[in-house]
Amino acid sequence: MRLILVRHGQTSSNISRALDTAEPGPDLTDLGRAQAAALSRVLDGAPIGAIYASTLVRTQQTAAPLAAAHGLDVQVRAGLREVSAGELEMRSDADAMQLYLDTVFAWREGNLDLRMPGGESGAEVYARFDDIAAEAVGTGVGTAVLVSHGAVIRSWCAARVDNVSIDYVARANVPNGSIVVLDGNPAKGWHALTWDGLAVP
Repeated sequence: MRLILVRHGQTSSNISRALDTAEPGPDLTDLGRAQAAALSRVLDGAPIGAIYASTLVRTQQTAAPLAAAHGLDVQVRAGLREVSAGELEMRSDADAMQLYLDTVFAWREGNLDLRMPGGESGAEVYARFDDIAAEAVGTGVGTAVLVSHGAVIRSWCAARVDNVSIDYVARANVPNGSIVVLDGNPAKGWHALTWDGLAVP
């Protein structure tokens, strides 16, 4: 199966670099709406059979034009939401950002019981994202799109994708509106084809 992971379009919190992870979250900016509209053009011709988005407004707004183009409903799932910032919510200072990223990347190293301060553990985050990937596979469609968030996409891919390492995701960001394309399934594992338009070695 092909799984297309999409990071939502830009929001005001992306501009201010705030750790904004709570529901429902901000709307897309004008640029974010343009990024959402561009998604249909970028994925033109892809045989998309299902589209999922998180419970945060920005992912649903990003998914809406693509869903309209394919005549599909956006299926909203809490499992795709961003890694909760917990006590770091809405902070934008360098210390908070570093702690957030250090925690997310520590999960890939096997420390799955580590919790974001006041937030989730790695085991909880991976389990909820795994559930939605498995649900998409279970539909039997050939291609599904999951519109989600930057940190959870990077960390989950580092843990679940055979040719994506923690070093790779530390260098390869997921800009707003960008796409990661995977092939595989939960039983045999996932393999990345492209990351933000570039082939993954």
